Amino acid sequence: MSQDGEDHAMESKEGETNMAAWLLGIKTLKIQPYHLPPLGPHDVKVRVKALGICGSDIHHFKTMRCANFIVKKPMVIGHECAGVIEEVGSEVKSLDVGDRVALEPGISCRQCTLCKSGRYNLCPKMKFFGSPPTNGSLANKVVHPADLCYKLPENVSLEEGAMCEPLSVGVHACRRANVSPETKVLIMGAGPIGLVTLLTARAFGAPRIVITDVDDCRLSIAKSLGADKIVLVSTNIEDVSVDVGEVQKAMGSDIDVSFDCVGYNKTMSTALNATRSGGKVCLIGLAQSEMTAPLTPAAAREVDIIGIFRYRNTWPLSIELLRTGKIDVKPLITHRFGFSQKDINAAFETSAGGGNAIKTIDFDGSQMASADCSSSTIVSFSISSHLSITA
Repeated sequence: MSQDGEDHAMESKEGETNMAAWLLGIKTLKIQPYHLPPLGPHDVKVRVKALGICGSDIHHFKTMRCANFIVKKPMVIGHECAGVIEEVGSEVKSLDVGDRVALEPGISCRQCTLCKSGRYNLCPKMKFFGSPPTNGSLANKVVHPADLCYKLPENVSLEEGAMCEPLSVGVHACRRANVSPETKVLIMGAGPIGLVTLLTARAFGAPRIVITDVDDCRLSIAKSLGADKIVLVSTNIEDVSVDVGEVQKAMGSDIDVSFDCVGYNKTMSTALNATRSGGKVCLIGLAQSEMTAPLTPAAAREVDIIGIFRYRNTWPLSIELLRTGKIDVKPLITHRFGFSQKDINAAFETSAGGGNAIKTIDFDGSQMASADCSSSTIVSFSISSHLSITA
């Protein structure tokens, strides 16, 4: 692979040149020119104003791959984004210049059987921002289909709009599991996805939610966000039976649905054993490409195992949950950085390292509130048109 990506970035293409953060190699990001494709009749041009760093971005940053998605050439990364429309295609009627929008990052083929049946998130020809080989949205501007750009209400910020992407994972999972006011929920893992699943399950009416993690600080965050009980578990596979007993005791009744937001042998085994007969286990986290789990006993109790891959038709509900205040994602935004080479490097190193504090920093740096504990980091970028950017 080229170590500078300059030839790829500077290819002669039609359309406007702007700047983007290119992943050139392991832990190597560089802001370089990014040529936009021509604006199609059903497209809009969006100036990106806020973008979050996802776990998949960090996998690409650290190893040049995430599961079976491998970065083979320089690529723009990022997919959790929101911005302001600068131009609309000739056939676009639903949006106008100046509208603030949250972007759904995946473009499906819209023609295959899965797309036509409504399960477009499983489209084999999906083009997803920042998923190889498709370039992402960590750029000044992107061109995107208008029907995948959702107008934000006045009381929903652009940062919250960018958070619609991880929130959509929780919404899709809770829909797949049929979470309702009668559903008692166990969540394995209090990282970002576990926390948005917690917030969504509560918004869906779950009357009792227990969440587990190996880190006390993450659990304290989960408690502050509304978990009824928190359980500190171990990483030792030999402790599954002990952990099962602890989470069942914490629930105080049968566990109807368990969400494994980690994806290890230990977490899946715990979820399968803890969930009641006839219940559901949803696998969201994909930490391992293969797992060993006690399927036979679970099958004998008719525990349904449900796979979760991204989301579909979730942005309208996610935005409505934010608009009405049923979900508040602002506590999850812990760091803010600008769009400069120095800030991009710092943001990814902070997110990759997990960080040593939970912080809220305004853009001019005049205020900072911090909590003295470790946590998974969600980083929000402010990408502004007035910033001077050099490659």
